[in-house]
Amino acid sequence: MPPAELAPEERYKKAKEICFDLLAARPRTQEELRQALHRKGFDEQTCETLLGKLDRAGLVNDAEFAELWVKSRHANQGLSRTALVAELRRKGVDGEVAAQAAGEVDRESEEQMARELVRKRLGSLGNVDEQTALRRLLGFLARKGYPQGLAYTVIREELREYGAESTLLDDAVID
Repeated sequence: MPPAELAPEERYKKAKEICFDLLAARPRTQEELRQALHRKGFDEQTCETLLGKLDRAGLVNDAEFAELWVKSRHANQGLSRTALVAELRRKGVDGEVAAQAAGEVDRESEEQMARELVRKRLGSLGNVDEQTALRRLLGFLARKGYPQGLAYTVIREELREYGAESTLLDDAVID
């Protein structure tokens, strides 16, 4: 039965069930819940009343969501601050809240993550020339949101290190 045909108490109860089911799977932003309710056909008043109560109860908190999202996506996906802010904005988090949460990732940890990503990717590049490797790695880090200057510096240093290691390995095999 469509939500509009339900009595107000039943409509509210059904909307609450939907929100709780979504929140049981993972934390959500208010905007994600609002969009889910609208897709299911709930009116604006029901959505706003319910979201207000969930917010006051502490079940939906965009700032906490943003902090958790940043920690998880930076650690597991290797995303840069720029990419994290963009993702949070798409999820409906306010720009200032998103920027503040992404600010928890400092330049040093962002650079370290870029290095780790490049090291992992270097082994799978195969036997390509340095220019091709540089181009592919720059594209890879760009898709993760890393600034071009940082990406270029990290890749150059890691390629130099990787080349030195492979030269040492080649020399050891010859001996």
